[in-house]
Amino acid sequence: MIDLYYWGTPNGQKIAIALEEMGLEYQVFPINILENDQFQPDFLKISPNNKIPAIVDQDGPNHEPISIFESGAILQYLGRKTGLFYPTNEQKRVEVEQWLMWQMGGFGPMLGQNHHFSQFAKEKIPYAIERYIGETKRLYTVLEQQLVGQDYVAGEYSIADMAIFPWLLRHEWQSINLDDFPNIKAYIARIKQRPAVQKALSI
Repeated sequence: MIDLYYWGTPNGQKIAIALEEMGLEYQVFPINILENDQFQPDFLKISPNNKIPAIVDQDGPNHEPISIFESGAILQYLGRKTGLFYPTNEQKRVEVEQWLMWQMGGFGPMLGQNHHFSQFAKEKIPYAIERYIGETKRLYTVLEQQLVGQDYVAGEYSIADMAIFPWLLRHEWQSINLDDFPNIKAYIARIKQRPAVQKALSI
């Protein structure tokens, strides 16, 4: 059994998708970030960076519990644990990992800043809005090009796609017109058709 500490953000959704895709048994523990649950001492023992998601795998290495925070680390752990969606061939694994790190280091943080300054900031700062919308469009262009001639970012469906996909669902917040990115538009539709993804997004 895996305990999933979750809220319905893109970072939370990516782990729910992985758990469903990999057929792992899990239970959800909501962490309401709107009420600052992420700062509760019990949660900080699991996720010292006070961010969701986090997991506790009750059947971890040597059949002992292990807690993991940071969504990229969780995805890699689950991929190794199950042998699914995370290749063992080194060349293929590197391809997956570089796109996973692209999401973790750029696509998620930059789109998150876009959301903040465009949607939630009490003061609208034109420079910040322009900067992060511009960087969002640049990153979408990178992804659009990567999807030329292939269905998924690393060839086969992988944990990298699970990481990227939920951030695309908020394209309207990001001032993105999907008609400008036909490969991404098809990519979203393709992943949305997966039953495991549909189940995860229904949480």
